[in-house]
Amino acid sequence: MMPLGSRHLPDFAMLRVVAATRSAPAAFPQQTLLGRSLARAAGSGWAVEVACNNTAGLPEVYNAALTRAADADVIAFVHDDVWLDDWLLPVRLREALERFAVVGVAGNRRRVPRQPSWALVDRATWDTPDNLSGSICHLKGGQQQVGTYGECPTAVKLLDGVFLAATAGTLRRAGVGFDPRFAFHFYDLDFCRTCERAGLTLGTWPIALTHASGGKLGTPEWTAAYAAYLAKWGE
Repeated sequence: MMPLGSRHLPDFAMLRVVAATRSAPAAFPQQTLLGRSLARAAGSGWAVEVACNNTAGLPEVYNAALTRAADADVIAFVHDDVWLDDWLLPVRLREALERFAVVGVAGNRRRVPRQPSWALVDRATWDTPDNLSGSICHLKGGQQQVGTYGECPTAVKLLDGVFLAATAGTLRRAGVGFDPRFAFHFYDLDFCRTCERAGLTLGTWPIALTHASGGKLGTPEWTAAYAAYLAKWGE
């Protein structure tokens, strides 16, 4: 039996880019990094599904898109403050999904008790480079800086939710989706653990993108989601 995550994607698989944004439909292409970067892909055959004027949690948006997709479709769940630098994204994902069932751009090879982020071992301490994987270019104050976390590609246990991709059929057959109780914070860690429990492989892949957010660790919303995450998984 071929292990989950080791498969050949059919040539007709469509790439669906799925996102949620507070921007209005007319504003999304000009006012968000994702919208502006996707404009370059016009005519490429990519399907773009964006929930505009969105007030729902990301799991609700992502699960709805997963329901609509065909089994062979490759779905990339992306934040709206991401610039997709890699115009060869369909090629990258075809290669990545022949090796892993679920892929991202940054992650951690291990998971420790009460871990508050894919990259942190506690609220103040980054994990070491031998455990981290991947890279992301960060945009802050108008300056861009590439953060390289560790060897990539490699198998991981946790992925950064800024970019997650899989074929719709892989997730459906495994009975995997996004838990609505995690509207934004910890939906990615919860999703990764759900994938692992279902027997799906996770890995990082060299895909170029730029992210304009540093996260909101320690806010009341984050703290409440952290408590819910610990209550669900026990540690």
